[in-house]
Amino acid sequence: MSAAVLSRDAVLAAVTPQDAYGAVRNAFLAHWRGEWTMPPKVYVTNYPAGDFRAMPAIGGGHALLKWVTSFPGNPALGLPTVTGLVILSNAETGRLEAVLDAASVTALRTAAAGVLAADELGRDSGSSVAVVGCGVNGAETARMLVAHGRAPLVWDVDHSRRRTVADELGVRVADSLEHALSCDVVITVTPGRDVLYPAGSLRPGQHVSLMGADGPGKAEIAAPELARAQLFCDDWEQASHGGELAAGVEAGFVGRDAVTQLGAVIAGEAPGRRDDAEITLFDSTGLAIQDLAVARAALLGSVELDLPRLEL
Repeated sequence: MSAAVLSRDAVLAAVTPQDAYGAVRNAFLAHWRGEWTMPPKVYVTNYPAGDFRAMPAIGGGHALLKWVTSFPGNPALGLPTVTGLVILSNAETGRLEAVLDAASVTALRTAAAGVLAADELGRDSGSSVAVVGCGVNGAETARMLVAHGRAPLVWDVDHSRRRTVADELGVRVADSLEHALSCDVVITVTPGRDVLYPAGSLRPGQHVSLMGADGPGKAEIAAPELARAQLFCDDWEQASHGGELAAGVEAGFVGRDAVTQLGAVIAGEAPGRRDDAEITLFDSTGLAIQDLAVARAALLGSVELDLPRLEL
């Protein structure tokens, strides 16, 4: 039996930003329609250092297990924040088909989800876009925007990191964090330790894709701001327990009826933005079905590129 073993570089070679965007869009639809399913994400925590996550999913003829870490302090040690593996199997036979680098799969699906939400929920007339956070996931988000013909401003607390991303992609560094956060469309891809939008800071008409608060205790926006916006998420169960929405749910002013899953908007079964003055927020907690979509695309791409396979 042989299986593809795809490193970071192999995954990024096999899956273009456009491939990832299309795959994740289809995954949102499949999840909303119940065609692809996933049990709840399991956290094994070692806070404050970080956590381990086990994420299974099944759909499209494949089953997936993602074992991935999130250790926000790692960059200071010269280590990546996210590491791990994605295991892809044939759903009919159980045969192992691919083992993939989890960080690259995560970066592609995070970027695709954030940009997709911005496309679906941002104003048609919105002109300025920013990516806040230029780590692996933020850099991939900026790259995906460029691939879609949009030149974002970029910002990161680390001067060299934001400068490197800007130079590689031919985009501008924002004048300041406040400059980036004031854009018409903002995609925040930070560790989620610090609130970026305090109470009263969102502008009418803004859309923000909040990608960083993917676990308990994380937040990129002050809870009172949730009450000022039309709310969307990737999956209610995950978002209400471990995403940006969790603080509003706990405080009692965010309920299930106030939040729309993005898959319903993409399917045309629920409204998105209602007018140009409305503030829209998308809470992403990261779905195993998105990883499944990107892993399937990577497997297909690896066959087309004739990448080596490992005999098991």
